[in-house]
Amino acid sequence: MKCLRWTMNAGLALIIGMVALHSVATADDWPQWMGPNRDNVWREGGIVQKFPDGGPKVLWRTPLAGGYAGPAVADGRVFITDYVTTADVKVDNFDRNEFTGQERIHCLEEATGEVLWTHDYPVKYAISYPSGPRCTPNVESECVYTLGAEGNLLCLSIANGRVIWSHDLKQKYETKAAIWGYAAHPLIDGDNLLCLAGGAGSHIVAFNKHSGKEVWRSTTSPEQGYSPPTIFKHGGVRQLILLRPNAVSSIDPETGREYWSIPYEATNGSIIMSPVMIGDYLYAAGYSGRNILIQMDPSKPAATEVWRDKQNLISPVNVQPIVDGNVLYGMDQKGVMRAVSIPDGERLWETPDPIGLRAAGSETAFIVRHEDRYILFNELGELLLAKLSPDGYTEIDRVKVIDQTNAAFGRDVVWSMPAFANKHAYIRNDKEIICVDLAE
Repeated sequence: MKCLRWTMNAGLALIIGMVALHSVATADDWPQWMGPNRDNVWREGGIVQKFPDGGPKVLWRTPLAGGYAGPAVADGRVFITDYVTTADVKVDNFDRNEFTGQERIHCLEEATGEVLWTHDYPVKYAISYPSGPRCTPNVESECVYTLGAEGNLLCLSIANGRVIWSHDLKQKYETKAAIWGYAAHPLIDGDNLLCLAGGAGSHIVAFNKHSGKEVWRSTTSPEQGYSPPTIFKHGGVRQLILLRPNAVSSIDPETGREYWSIPYEATNGSIIMSPVMIGDYLYAAGYSGRNILIQMDPSKPAATEVWRDKQNLISPVNVQPIVDGNVLYGMDQKGVMRAVSIPDGERLWETPDPIGLRAAGSETAFIVRHEDRYILFNELGELLLAKLSPDGYTEIDRVKVIDQTNAAFGRDVVWSMPAFANKHAYIRNDKEIICVDLAE
């Protein structure tokens, strides 16, 4: 009997251990902008179907200063950047205000929010909306890569925050920051880090991620723009797609050689979204109803324009749209969520429901797909669970989790993309970063 109890207990322990091991094995880090595959899909299971009464538990809070940059989560650590200054940088206009302060990179213990190390450096801001950095850190192996709002590109040791290499992109490439700063999240591609730099012949630059040495530079644009470099495999090759302020271009990511380019003028230089692919079609859009659909040749690196500037589609000035099947869902500049079918460009529906009716202007709700539904984080500091389909928007639940600490268009906002990992959401404003428990 004693032996039987021991066998049963050992078997139970083995099962529990296997379940725990499976849970750890299926945990999904969020090591860069839009997650591990850069597609805004959260692939972990065991996430809440509805929020508990009183809202999900906040596991920890860590003080933070200003910034729009979202966190990155990898290997039990959270990386986040901010900007410290004695000035009031809650400035709600398009002026190039000048402020002096320090950009900081923090490494936190994922389980507790404890600050393990901080690296800081002085920066003078001369950009609109000067609260802080825009770009989510990139984490890979033993390094974290960060890009500040004025073009300070750094590679740091994850272990202790030591700077391995760095570049002042404005100084190195004889340029200046765009009006809203350096905001195009760099991309790790093999041994290279791809980053929009600016300057003559160096709109985009590939740096060796280990040494920081320039590998190649390519193209010239009026300014950097804001759209992150994005790679798709199409036409038998890997194509680096750039939504530049004056063109949509395809580049060989190994050499910087241009495959094709289609002129496209972005109002205020503001194509901010990453390009999206729907079958053979590439969609890009910017400010004030500007958009373009491009058909990419499936047999070679070539492309043709299908249509441009269709009205009442999705102008995603703040929020990355997301594709499901042949439907594109996203927040339009007018503050409504829309669904658009591709390639015909038909608007299927629109609704203000993710945020509600506010003072018009770039209302924001970040969108992440999880299994058969979506998780949204809106500018009111609310997490939402919703269904999106070609037939419409159906809200499941919502809860406020963090305060609005900044301003835009005369209203209070929080404009920062969360990270989703380890059954948690990591969310920041200009005062703190919090870890929210979303385990079922």
